[in-house]
Amino acid sequence: MKQGIFNISSSSFDKKNLIKFLIITAAFIVAGVVIFESFPNINKFQYAYEKGSPWKYEEITSPFAFEIRKSKDEIEREEKELLEKFAPVYNYDATVLQKNKKLLREKFGQTDDATAPYFKYIESQLNVIYKKGIISASEMDAYVEAGTTTIRLVNDKVSKETAISNFLTTKTAYEKVINEAPTTINRNTLRDYNISNYITENVKYDADITESMRKELLHTISLTKGQIQSGEKIIDRGDIITDAKFDILNSYKQEIEANNQFKNTHQVACGQAVVIVFALFVFFLYFYLFRQNLLERKRDTAFMLSFVTIFCILTSWAVRHDVTPYVIPYALIPIVVSSFFDTRTALFTHLTTVLLCSFVVPHEFEFLFLQTLVGMISICTLKTIYQRSHLIRSVAIIFLSYIVLFYGFSLIHVRSMEQMSFEPIQYFFINGVLLLFASPLMYIIERVFGYTSDATLVELANTNNELFRRFSELAQSSFNHCMQVSNLAEAAAKEVEANPMLVRAGALYHDIGKMNNPTFFTENQNGVNPHEELNDEEKSAQIIIRHVTDGVEIAKKYGLPEKIQDFIKTHHGRGKTTYFYNTFKNKYPDKEVDEMLFTYPGPNPFTKEQTILMMCDAVEAASRSLSSYNDKSINDLVEKIINTQLNEGLYNDSPITMEQIQRIKGVLKEKLKSLYHTRIVYPELKSK
Repeated sequence: MKQGIFNISSSSFDKKNLIKFLIITAAFIVAGVVIFESFPNINKFQYAYEKGSPWKYEEITSPFAFEIRKSKDEIEREEKELLEKFAPVYNYDATVLQKNKKLLREKFGQTDDATAPYFKYIESQLNVIYKKGIISASEMDAYVEAGTTTIRLVNDKVSKETAISNFLTTKTAYEKVINEAPTTINRNTLRDYNISNYITENVKYDADITESMRKELLHTISLTKGQIQSGEKIIDRGDIITDAKFDILNSYKQEIEANNQFKNTHQVACGQAVVIVFALFVFFLYFYLFRQNLLERKRDTAFMLSFVTIFCILTSWAVRHDVTPYVIPYALIPIVVSSFFDTRTALFTHLTTVLLCSFVVPHEFEFLFLQTLVGMISICTLKTIYQRSHLIRSVAIIFLSYIVLFYGFSLIHVRSMEQMSFEPIQYFFINGVLLLFASPLMYIIERVFGYTSDATLVELANTNNELFRRFSELAQSSFNHCMQVSNLAEAAAKEVEANPMLVRAGALYHDIGKMNNPTFFTENQNGVNPHEELNDEEKSAQIIIRHVTDGVEIAKKYGLPEKIQDFIKTHHGRGKTTYFYNTFKNKYPDKEVDEMLFTYPGPNPFTKEQTILMMCDAVEAASRSLSSYNDKSINDLVEKIINTQLNEGLYNDSPITMEQIQRIKGVLKEKLKSLYHTRIVYPELKSK
């Protein structure tokens, strides 16, 4: 097998591998720090509850004493009752009377016998109305409408509650002066004296003192209504959450989250750090033991860690802002990761993410139960996304699974459908809508990380594109060979649970380099072999080998994904051009051979799909040279080709197993027999 960067030995762990190891370690550390910083550093109350519903969790006993806080409605009700009796503060301004009497004297000047009675009457009435008190008419109306009956009047530093009805407004004061005039005073003449000019408010609102007294009054309201002792039972499973228990639970929750008495902040942070480090270490261990090739590619490591980190940050944001985590589409993780990698890696990434998130969400066991099963369901229902309908069907199944699992879980604790809330259905619906964005998200990921999704593979396998048209025109037989190989490879991939669409696309493009020199390849020759004119095995071998590098250049020119380019590079691996190598050795037995001139540049296949293509390519090409097609000839051919490749070590870097190789042999034998229509040999009838 291929030596990875973590095979620490004096020969393999060189400086380059050490740098890779440090980069990967740094990536995991950065991810851990980001996740740690995003997590809330307080002890979050871990239960969700509603008034009137049964308590569906374990019994809670208070670990500390705390006051039972009044509800917001209770406090507002008490405030309203107090304020109904509260009297706003007004000041009596004695200077107003003196000021207006002075204006009156200045107006009348010298009085004569005709004006004297009016002057004396008006002056005496000013004394009466100002002593009674004149208040703003708008304020009077507002108090009457609000039901306020008294105000607190401050006169010469003496405060006294006075009925509002005792006061006059400028209008009622004027009417009082006119209406109470004696018979000796003509009222029409009295109105000519413009009495309203001498009537203004002398009872004025004091906003500062009123607000100060209002605050002092509100401060007298107690915010608590009892106490829970340390060790006292708060609630037990199945108890109905009454108004009283609801207030106790709210008080307990506020005490935990606001005052943090249940756990010390440093202890919470330490616990979170341990959980994050251990979870990421196990995540790393999975890649080290089973997917070391992903660790060696920095972009793959960055992609996996980014996915885990982003969902942890989203979960932390939701918890901080009291948003239910059920609207977050965690099923995107297995859907997207399995599209670019394998289902085992997808499930492991999903489990790592939801395990980390479960430590900050409310009712973590319910969350973990739902998300784990939904992740498994998403993998089972969406193996490929060849069409949009596949995704829509999977999202519908995930949506229904959320509902069934959630209410099944709730029914265990609530034990009554009537008592369950149906509000979570809207959260699961939002979750499903967000899952539909998996397709555009994967398109973005393809562009950013250079990956290839199943949908892209379907597009690449369409033989009506420009590249395939050119290929079929310039090298028709090579094109037909690629078509036959793609059929064989797809069948073999299905047999060993590899990616059939990936290997099919890779097979279709693996020989596009033959377009540059099509006649140098046997399948494209029409009786004329240009190698005979060269009469140089080394040059001929180089021309044949060049179809690999030419193919890579053409693939880059047409923007084919790196995964497809890898099939072109590895379909011969580090094998030799056997025909020209053997011919050269036989022709010059005493001459030293430069084997590199006869060896393909490689590398050897390093995925199961690439290995399948190597087998199918060699077997299909060799099958054309058989003189007869029967069970024995086909069986011997398949065994010889694949065993030779195996013995030459061309499969050493591949994760394929011997058991899978045997199954692939069986598929190729059956397919070739079907392709060439082999028949059993009928026995001749012997003559008597």
